[in-house]
Amino acid sequence: MKVTQTVKKILSHYESDNPGTKRNIASMLMQGKLAGTGKMVILPVDQGFEHGPARSFAPNPDAYDPHYHYKLAIDAGLNAYAAPLGQLELGADTFAGQIPTILKVNSSNSWATDKDQAITASVDDALKLGCAAIGFTVYPASDFANELFEEIRKMAEEAKSVGLAVVIWSYPRGGDLSKDGETAMDVCAYAAHLAAQLGAHIIKVKPPTAHLEQPEAKKVYEKEGIDISTMAKRVAHVKQAAFNGKRIVVFSGGASKGLDGLYEEIRGLRDGGANGSIIGRNTFQRPREEALEMLSHIIDIYKGKA
Repeated sequence: MKVTQTVKKILSHYESDNPGTKRNIASMLMQGKLAGTGKMVILPVDQGFEHGPARSFAPNPDAYDPHYHYKLAIDAGLNAYAAPLGQLELGADTFAGQIPTILKVNSSNSWATDKDQAITASVDDALKLGCAAIGFTVYPASDFANELFEEIRKMAEEAKSVGLAVVIWSYPRGGDLSKDGETAMDVCAYAAHLAAQLGAHIIKVKPPTAHLEQPEAKKVYEKEGIDISTMAKRVAHVKQAAFNGKRIVVFSGGASKGLDGLYEEIRGLRDGGANGSIIGRNTFQRPREEALEMLSHIIDIYKGKA
């Protein structure tokens, strides 16, 4: 694997990490059709655990089979595939070495009434499965946020000690946060910064809106004239909040939406300097050929070709 200068520069920002961890970050950045560009498109399939099988896979029944997602990520030329323990276990041998995998080590479910996540896998599981990274969700603003922060601190320390990378899904929700506040500009930027402070190599947040949720933050945004008028401007500010762009930040695809709206959003992410997208339902709930065509177009957008 020959690492490009772009990827070498990204790796240089992770000054405390050992060669094993940097190798695993590089393995994702050097995989697939975006290899070497510093951009990433990742397939996450934890929705079955989070929302239930029918809600997740009934629109495209082939997706009930974990092998389907491995194949989709590989054939689409994506950078990595992320999933919970059982789903990765089922295809780990068949697809060993064909695409970097991220083991989602905590999860919630649709029956849970609190804004918390259970630990559902371990660093040892990730090593056994040959994963490049662990993935962990935190819910800033929830009553369980501090517990989640403490859990990922411990797991990140263990993962890094054995050469694994750490991906943090940082999704503010709960507490006094409104529904609109979950994707507010100030909240998304804060979420990205928290994930960086918690030691994430790769940070996943939602695309921010122009809404400002926190009164004290709103005063600062207005006083300092921070431009949040377009998606590109907002994404650039999220990247700024992630150690002035020195951490990899990818953005979720969110709920299923039409292709035109999705492509427009991706262009805004690209123009704002996002490192890429992590797209689940918008991918696997479509028929395979349609999903492959969509992912190819998204990759072309990140390449500046569309």
